[in-house]
Amino acid sequence: MTDDQQRAFGRRVKEFRKAAGLDQQDLAARLGKSASWVSQVERGLIPVRKLDILRHLANQLGVALHKLEPSLPTAEPQEPPEPASINDLDGARLLISGHPALDVLLPSRAQSYEQPVSVADLARRVDTAWELAHRSEFARLTTELQTLVPALERAVRTSGGDDRVATLRLLARTYQALSASFVRQDEADAAWLAADRAIGAAEASGQPLEVCAGIFRLAHAFVRLKHLDQAEHAALSALQTLRNHLADRSPSPEESSILGSLHLVLALVHSRAGRRIGAKADIEAARKVAQAMGADRNDFDLEFGPTNVEIQAVATNVELGDAGEAIDIGEALDTSGLSPERQARLLMDLGRAYVQRRQTGEAQDCLLRAEELAPEMLRSHTAARAAIRELVLISGESASTELLELAERADADG
Repeated sequence: MTDDQQRAFGRRVKEFRKAAGLDQQDLAARLGKSASWVSQVERGLIPVRKLDILRHLANQLGVALHKLEPSLPTAEPQEPPEPASINDLDGARLLISGHPALDVLLPSRAQSYEQPVSVADLARRVDTAWELAHRSEFARLTTELQTLVPALERAVRTSGGDDRVATLRLLARTYQALSASFVRQDEADAAWLAADRAIGAAEASGQPLEVCAGIFRLAHAFVRLKHLDQAEHAALSALQTLRNHLADRSPSPEESSILGSLHLVLALVHSRAGRRIGAKADIEAARKVAQAMGADRNDFDLEFGPTNVEIQAVATNVELGDAGEAIDIGEALDTSGLSPERQARLLMDLGRAYVQRRQTGEAQDCLLRAEELAPEMLRSHTAARAAIRELVLISGESASTELLELAERADADG
């Protein structure tokens, strides 16, 4: 597609959008994109080449595909199947498929189990799993979980008393780590399943706040599935219930972590839907909760606190197309006390903001630093890969070797 063809395509998108009575934010919400992306397509700055995206765009505009892109034949050719990509959590996905401990329910005569592992040993292994999740080391996480999840699932069915309660709490934490990791790897259906199992284990252990943390994970899975109504319902219901529960007293730090995190996921929902006022309001609500806490914490592995709120504020502004505000907030942050995942997340979002501003040097620097911190996460993060692809297009023939190599590693050069 030449530059002239790209601009002509953008004009057609704009004309069909207006004819459909949509503004850029409306169309962006339907596509699961940002309003900035729509704007850049209409200005001819971003090429749209993939047939599935073109078809989705035509459907949302209510026009035939060949009218949107006349260069395509009227009868759409069959696309050759793409080779299945290898995901570092594929093994974990298989692990949670089916019943987690069916052999406990239907034992065989010849079946024998190893000596039960102590709760303390299991707790140490769950801490290790979360450390790997926070570092986005998904291949190692999968290896660790291959024996940890079965051990926990058997323990909750064979132990009693305090040990069973403690093991249920550990199982809830483990499934939350899995859900968070699946979200980052864009495996949203698996994230939904893991979050649901986390919620069930948390309720069985008598930990309602852990249930709310599981709902936070569930809402993120719904966002990745583009089920924004379900994400909003899950998060808002939990938030309102917790606020009613706290009507006559101030929240504990743990309760504040949950409250603030639910506001952050609601801000994400609003920003994905193009609802600027709602997104800003929930960021401000989370900011007030964090300021009252006074320090960054890691209750329920949420890493909630003043710094994390501002990281989410950067992401929200990028989604809304407010690149300047995102950069102003992000460049002032010190994230050295947070996990590599959170640090890399900020750098990816700053890279996206700099791409929006056409500041190619700064964008490349942020994305390379993000890869250094969390290579597996960057290479599987849809928005980061899109930013790398756009950065290559903007740079054109002047694209550096470093950038081209990054695009190849992230499979963002097509």
